[in-house]
Formats: sequence, C-alpha cells, structure tokens
Amino acid sequence: MLATLRALGVASSFSRPGVSNDNPFSESLFRTMKYRPNYPERPFASLEQARAWIGNFVRWYNFEHRHSAIGFVTPQERHSGIDGPVLARRRRTYAAAHSRNPQRWSRHVRPWTTPATVTLNPVDSAHLQRASA
Repeated sequence: MLATLRALGVASSFSRPGVSNDNPFSESLFRTMKYRPNYPERPFASLEQARAWIGNFVRWYNFEHRHSAIGFVTPQERHSGIDGPVLARRRRTYAAAHSRNPQRWSRHVRPWTTPATVTLNPVDSAHLQRASA
C-alpha cells in the first residue's frame, strides 16, 4: 500500500489518533459528514446509492450549511461574494435587537464580519513562544 501511495504522490503520515494536523480540511469534512442526522447506519447497497448520498451531502454542505469559520454563511454565499450583504443585514438586525433588549446579551454582540483568513487548528503564538523558550 505504501508503494501505491508513493506512486500516486501521496505522502504518508503517522500522526496520533484524534489529531487532524495531517489533513485538517478533510478531517473536518468527514466529521461534519458523520454527524449529519441522515448519515447512513449501514453500508450503501450500490455505488450509485453512495454517489447519490454524497451528491446530496455536497449540495447541503455548499448551499445550506452555515459555517462558523466564515461567519455563519454558506460556502456558496462566500464564494459568490454575497456574504458581505448577508453579514451586514445580520449586524443591523442584531444591533437593533440589542438596543431594544440589552440584558438579553451576557457579553458583546457578535461582530458578524467576514474573516480575512480561515484556519483549522490555528497555531497559538503564545504557545509557540513558550515552547521555544
């Protein structure tokens, strides 16, 4: 198997279980997939059935699922550039709600801004400084 992986240009890794630093994006996607309410309990009866399920999952993931790392908008909204107006509407809605009933919030109102970068497993710079000392 290792030879086949190398022939395909895949770098093998030996990270610890539960640590998604090997490929954080695929690990995150698989976790999202496994926790969907309609995740299959049994193997698919056919390749076509598996492809149909994955097709529905991908459609949901890109057009319905609101991702916390990108401001609770869908990837489709982010990629098409309409996340700005969506988030601006949310800012106005939340600001109005906060001004009407400020005791409802125990902390600040979420800023509802588009993040400049998205990182899985971000590196804590304070941790790096302590480790290098």
